[in-house]
Amino acid sequence: MASMGEVNLSHDLIKKIANNPNENILISVVTDTGYETAINKYKNYKNVQVIYFPLDDYFIIKNIVKKINIKKLILIETEIWPNLINIVSKKTKIILVNGRITEKSYKKYIKIKFFIDRIFNKIDIFLMQTEDDANRIRKFNIKRDKITVVGNLKFNIDYEKNSEDYNKNLIKKLNFYYKPIFIAGSTREGEEEIILEVYNNLEDDFNLIIAPRHIERVTKITKLISEKGYNYKKWSQLDEETDIKNTIIIVDEIGILRSLYQISDIVFVGGTLVNVGGHSLLEPLYYGKTPIFGKYTQNVSDIASAILKREIGYIVNNKEEFISAIKKIKNENNLKKYNIDKFFDEHKNVLNTVYNNIINL
Repeated sequence: MASMGEVNLSHDLIKKIANNPNENILISVVTDTGYETAINKYKNYKNVQVIYFPLDDYFIIKNIVKKINIKKLILIETEIWPNLINIVSKKTKIILVNGRITEKSYKKYIKIKFFIDRIFNKIDIFLMQTEDDANRIRKFNIKRDKITVVGNLKFNIDYEKNSEDYNKNLIKKLNFYYKPIFIAGSTREGEEEIILEVYNNLEDDFNLIIAPRHIERVTKITKLISEKGYNYKKWSQLDEETDIKNTIIIVDEIGILRSLYQISDIVFVGGTLVNVGGHSLLEPLYYGKTPIFGKYTQNVSDIASAILKREIGYIVNNKEEFISAIKKIKNENNLKKYNIDKFFDEHKNVLNTVYNNIINL
């Protein structure tokens, strides 16, 4: 069962399985965005089909399962559907991939432990992201040899990298010369105020780009920028002849952020200074950038912990710490880039480990 997030997460795994022409894959999704994303990703794969799946209705699922020769059922992260698991477990093996149980979910599950024990025991293998996730699931009545910590599939990423010429043209379009680029990516309400305060107190001169998580907030952000006394220009209004010196760029189109990360010098990842839970910390890291983020990282806690443990990112709690982090990044040498590359090398085997567990089950 998958939304867009799970479709993206499982992409490399599905491609690896689909490379065997004898394997037929049926991807089930429950959201429109998940369906559209999956259709686009696998339109050239003859052995991959995408369907909408109903909610966990016993009779509908039983009827569907009768019509499908299921060899294995792969569940992604926390997709625990009791009726589906009960029915499919009578026909084949079930594997939970990239398993995670947050503290919040654990507290809910433990209240109905007797019921959850029965469901979990029908799953044959639990491939968990972290030791914390594994420890939480071990508190249920599950055989210990079913549970393995293999890491997070999110680390196994392969984003597109722009050519040097493309990046040069992008900087030319922005008219960003001589000054370093500071980008605040995926910002949420309440964070732009903090970003502007930091920007106003920086000793060095920066080009600032703000890319909100939801572009429908652009009007509100431009109003805030004007009230603070700054000029702004929307991404959609840029052209090579526009003089935008000392002007803040507001991204009002989707699909731009990864390209902007590649030309940036300072990166802040949003949804972390306000209690949202954080957005992708891996994207700037993948492009060799040291991410700055706030304390609210519950959605990406394992990634944030790994980043801090390896000292390849900075967590900040206030304006002063934010400014200090920017100064440190400006003075960093190639050792930080080396440590970022090493970070990804340490996790590159997660995909193969998950794949081998599936094939050998």
